[in-house]
This record gives sequence, structure tokens and C-alpha cells, in this order.
Amino acid sequence: MQHILESGTILRGRYEILELVGQGGMGAVYKAGDVRLQGRVCAVKEVLPNLSESASEEELAQIAEQFRIEASTLARLDHPNLPKVSDYFADNGREYLVMDFVEGRDLYEVLHEAMRNNVFLDEQQVLDWATQLLDALEYMHYQDPPVVHRDIKPSNIKLTPRGTVKLVDFGLVKVLQSNDSRTVTVVQGRGTVAYTPLEQYGGDSGFTDARSDIYAMGATLYHLLTGQPPVDAKERFLRPGALTAIRQINPNVSPRCERVIFQSLAMHPSERPATAREFRDLLIGSTAPPPRMATSGVLTVAPPVPPPSWSEILHHERLLIGIAGALLLVSLVISLF
Repeated sequence: MQHILESGTILRGRYEILELVGQGGMGAVYKAGDVRLQGRVCAVKEVLPNLSESASEEELAQIAEQFRIEASTLARLDHPNLPKVSDYFADNGREYLVMDFVEGRDLYEVLHEAMRNNVFLDEQQVLDWATQLLDALEYMHYQDPPVVHRDIKPSNIKLTPRGTVKLVDFGLVKVLQSNDSRTVTVVQGRGTVAYTPLEQYGGDSGFTDARSDIYAMGATLYHLLTGQPPVDAKERFLRPGALTAIRQINPNVSPRCERVIFQSLAMHPSERPATAREFRDLLIGSTAPPPRMATSGVLTVAPPVPPPSWSEILHHERLLIGIAGALLLVSLVISLF
């Protein structure tokens, strides 16, 4: 059972725990005060590595090193729609990220309130949030190496009192696989089922890239506009046509918006918008400048992300075929009983 830090606990001689604000299988998030900078409130994300009791010293060292790599990558990110990571450290076998504490409600709470009042969220408002979030994703995906979130959903998006949205709940740690060496994946785990593309079911061996975030973003927009999450990718594979049209649920949504969201929810990654910018342009059009990279005090135009090699493409296809075969086998077994 996860140990919860008590109020008043001070970590690293600096961060005083004020209250628990969130808890999950991979750790907890606390509201904390900075005792060195009076008045500063921050969020402390406690990350529990997913380890077996038989983990070797070498595996522990590898995970600790990966934590440092990924945390330092997050600390270099600087975007108005992302919380700023200011510190990271280990304490008693647990890893911690310190970042801005984002005031406000998450979009799941905003949506839940609207549905209680029997109204849908306004499409233009949702598209405004989407513009901000896709700008943040574009910035993340154009880092070197690219940064992929892998757990985008309404409850991981905060609406601040000023009306801006921030993509939150970064977590760690994941040891990179050789076939995933071009991407820093900063969220541990396999995402949340309704927002997870089929290729992500491969777990740590799955081939995930920017298009996996595109799927999750599309699923999030579907949920915000209809009031219900989309049918998950596994169910859609087993029952083609199971995904209900957005305008069938909410006729106020424009045909263009529905069409683009369905494109982002394509089962195969190659059928989705290739980048966050393309997704944004399809939704609303854009004249935004090229994305910027986080560097040591210098902002530069990011080069385009290189296409995957043939070996990566073949590996990806084998993974999707393997996942599809496993799902078919499960469905056949179920049908026999």
C-alpha cells in the first residue's frame, strides 16, 4: 500500500507538504510550500517506479539514470500551456518532480458540471482549448529528442482562473527501449483506456510517437464535445463501426470538426494527422510560426522530426498485427463460453 506523506513533512529541506491533491497507482501529487521562497506554492509529484522485488542493483541504477534524463528534459521545457518543472530529486527510494502548482479545475470537472446542467460545451470554446493544447504538443514533439506525453485526457488538463489551459500530470519513470530511442517518453504506464491508441497497448515495447498523442487528443475532444468518452481502441478493433458519430450525440458540432476528430482517431497511426500542427490546421487553420526548441538559453527553430526507418516501420506493423491477433484470440475464446 502506498505511503502518503503527512502534512508538515519537509522534503529535501525545502518543500513542506501542505496537502494531498491527487493519488494513483504510479504515485501521488501534493501541494507544497517552498520554505526558501516564502509565498511560493508548488506541486510535488511523487513517482513510484514500477519494480519487482527482485530488481537488481543494475536495474535500479538504470531507472534512476532514466529518471534524471527525463526529469532534466522536462525541466528544459518552457511553454505557457505546460507547468514549469523547477526541481527533481530522489528520497527514500522514491523520485520527485517539483513544478508549478496550477490553480483551477480540470476539464473533466468543467465537463461534468455542464452535463449536470444538461448542456454541451460550446464547440468554439473547446477548439480554443484545443489550439492551446496542440501548440504545447507541437512544442513537445519538436524537441530533440521528441517528448511524448502518452496520457492526455480531460482530467489531465487544467483550466486556470485566467482562462488558459495547461497539460499537467507528467510522471516518470520509463526505461527507453532500443526501438524507442528517438523519443523521450515522459509518462509512465499505458495511458487511460478510452484515450489510448491500439499501438500503445504494446506497453513499454509499443511503438509510440507523436501520432499516439494525436489519438489521445482526438479522444479528449470527442469526450468534451459529446459528454462521453469514445469507445476504446480494443473494442473498436473487435467491433468495427462501434464509435458513435459525434453529431449523432451533439448535432451542434460542425461537420468539419467531427470529420477531423474522427481522422485523429484512426486505428492506424499513418491515417491520423502526422503532427500537432497538421491537426490544428485541419481543425481551425493556422498561421502560427514554426515551433521552438528548448535549448540552453537560446530559442531556435526546430528541424522537422525525421521519418521512421524501414526497420522501425516493419517493427511497428508487426506490433499492430500481434496486438490485433491477440485481441482476435481473446474474442474467439470468449465466444466459446
